[in-house]
Amino acid sequence: MAGGGAGGGCPSAESEGEAAVACEALRLLRIEPSVVGPGAGRAGGARNALRKRRRWERVLAAKRRKRRQERERSRARRAAGPGAASRGGGRAPAALAKERLLEARASGPRLCVDLGVADRMTQKETSRLASQIRRLYGANRRAEKPFWLCLTEFVVGSLIYEECFRMNDGFSNYLMDTTQESYLDLFPLDTIVYLTPDSENVLEDIDPNKVYVLGGLVDESIHKKLTLQRAQEQSLQTARLPIREYMVKTVNTKNYHSETLAINQVFDILSTYYETRSWPAALKAGVSSGKGYVLPDAVKEVEIPQHDNAQENSLFCDVKELCRQERQTPNVKQRHQHECA
Repeated sequence: MAGGGAGGGCPSAESEGEAAVACEALRLLRIEPSVVGPGAGRAGGARNALRKRRRWERVLAAKRRKRRQERERSRARRAAGPGAASRGGGRAPAALAKERLLEARASGPRLCVDLGVADRMTQKETSRLASQIRRLYGANRRAEKPFWLCLTEFVVGSLIYEECFRMNDGFSNYLMDTTQESYLDLFPLDTIVYLTPDSENVLEDIDPNKVYVLGGLVDESIHKKLTLQRAQEQSLQTARLPIREYMVKTVNTKNYHSETLAINQVFDILSTYYETRSWPAALKAGVSSGKGYVLPDAVKEVEIPQHDNAQENSLFCDVKELCRQERQTPNVKQRHQHECA
């Protein structure tokens, strides 16, 4: 009797375990056991539920892999920028920029920012100079034919030193030289050209064998001929940008015309000329209209619309005259027909 009772109404431990597995599988699949029906506790139902769960896990894993791959491709495209693959055969732009900078370090040309005059500036002016150094470095890093940059007399603990590290993220990783020494101690005197707007010599070309020096001053600093005097005291060759030779003065309310530019603007001119060998294109890239100088073509562009307006007015008058004549024509025809009749 006992054996018959055990094999009849009471479930065995094995069937209870299968039912528990089936219920757990259905719960993970978010299926209520009551929906499956009374056969959910059977081994076949449990196997079906586990199969569905595994299939669903495979689908989820495939979706996760696809999303991860798409994110990686998107990051690679953003880092490369437009046309990067065609420019460098698939290499990352950071690697290309580093390669170009190191080539400039080996073969030139070189551009030094003379910070030996930085102590003449106020806190505000020093901050603006640090910002200009950041823009100069960024433009040089993006250039197809970069210069090798060097900050000379960059004294540790000085105000410009502190401002460069405070305002420029990753400044310590910039690919350029920084030294407390003077450019006089680093390069032969006959290779140094100090660029100053007060020079009588015009810069005609850029020589990769030369070292070009910019005075580390900002536009707000009023130090007449400071950089020229400094270069003359050091018996250095000087030069100025050919602004007067290629640009013309424009009429403005303040009658303001200045050839003094920020160091990053001077660099934009030098860099553009070094790539294009065109002074008009270079000056257009670096000299803003606020300096009171423009290219002659820009003056002609202002005059052309006035000529067009005059021509349009003349055409408009011709059209009006033609319309008047057409209105009179029917009257002439009617008089002629009346006379013939």
